[in-house]
Amino acid sequence: MPHRPPDASVPDPAALDRLVALLRADDVDAAIDAGLMDAWPDGCADTLTPDARDLLLATRRRLRAAWDARARFEARNARLAQRAAERDAGRRMPPPGESVDDAPTSRPALPTGAAALLARAKARAGGGTS
Repeated sequence: MPHRPPDASVPDPAALDRLVALLRADDVDAAIDAGLMDAWPDGCADTLTPDARDLLLATRRRLRAAWDARARFEARNARLAQRAAERDAGRRMPPPGESVDDAPTSRPALPTGAAALLARAKARAGGGTS
């Protein structure tokens, strides 16, 4: 829902009356477009009747609370998405220290004693002597 950027100007009493009329007509979107959520002090509404003032300020508080809650929800979803992306990236990548380029292309060499035993066993199996 788009809203006007914060404006430090003080609304005139006619603008406040218009906002109250829009809120009483249950046209909150038009009231927002007319400056309901612009940055002006709550004291500006003191010129209104008590019920109009209460309606105007209560609506501003509810909208601010709802917008803040939406911002927290979106920030939470962004954090969860970031964590999921990091977790998925960690599952796909090889562990640090082992890159695909560094992977051995042949079997590791046997210790010298084991290699000698293997050579003798192969020689005997092949019918030769060592």
